[in-house]
Amino acid sequence: MKHFWIGLLLLVGCYRVPNKIEPQICYSVEQRYLERLPTCFSPLTNDEKSHEWGKEYLIGTAFAKELDLYRAITAFKRAQILLPDDKIERKREVSYNIILSYYLGKRYTDVIDSFESSNLTRVGSEFCAFHDLLVILYESYDAIGADIKADQVLKLMQKTYPETADKLEEENILSHGNITQLKQLACQTPDKTYLQAISDCFELNKKSVGKAQLFNTLLPGAGYLYVGQKQSAVTAFLLNGAFITAAYFFFKDGNIAAGVITTSFEAGWYFGGIYGAGEAAKLYNERLYENIASHTMERERLFPVFSLRYAF
Repeated sequence: MKHFWIGLLLLVGCYRVPNKIEPQICYSVEQRYLERLPTCFSPLTNDEKSHEWGKEYLIGTAFAKELDLYRAITAFKRAQILLPDDKIERKREVSYNIILSYYLGKRYTDVIDSFESSNLTRVGSEFCAFHDLLVILYESYDAIGADIKADQVLKLMQKTYPETADKLEEENILSHGNITQLKQLACQTPDKTYLQAISDCFELNKKSVGKAQLFNTLLPGAGYLYVGQKQSAVTAFLLNGAFITAAYFFFKDGNIAAGVITTSFEAGWYFGGIYGAGEAAKLYNERLYENIASHTMERERLFPVFSLRYAF
């Protein structure tokens, strides 16, 4: 019996699914929120408005305020092409507006490409939108998996805008579902009761990946039933039962070849079911965490976009 349980544990371990969740927490930006944010750029003069680049600038700004981002980017790019070389500050403004438009549209790769090919790579705190630019770059680098560059931006923010940096670190922990760091942060900041509430609620309601796999090892379909997937549980049970029954009768009737083939099919369903049950538990935990965290992050305004000080 002892050897049986050891073998069972080894079997489950071969198809182990990691417990670390990978949530996908999304947010949307409302037009009325952006309308409340001022612009940090000086308005165009009458002379500037008379030029073609000025007209395109105004058109782009109008589209951007309505979150018609595709048209806004197109207009800003036309303004960028038409701007004379001596209008350095206006070129920076247009470049920033393009980056901001891509950011609001969650086109993070385009944000980075536009930034790294722009005249904003050397700006500092003298640029009025420098704070917001760093916020945009941090989230964009993080979103595309450029962790080293994201950390570099965060370190710069810790020196220049420490309060915003702390908020972004908190958001990063929550959005990535790092439960260990979440618990540590909750202990370090007891005044932020919502952190402990997220942790407690998740721990109370999550499903065990190991249990799901073990249940499915003992009885095909039981792991799916454990995470609430009744239809998958019934399907797994019936398919495994059908293959086992067919293999039994093939061997009983002396049809060894058919029995071996059927058994190989059954092994695929059986071991696949163990892995699938673990994935189902992981998916359950991810959806659970997303539901808990997203509402709190929205209520507490923790998403990076809420750290922006200016808009169009």
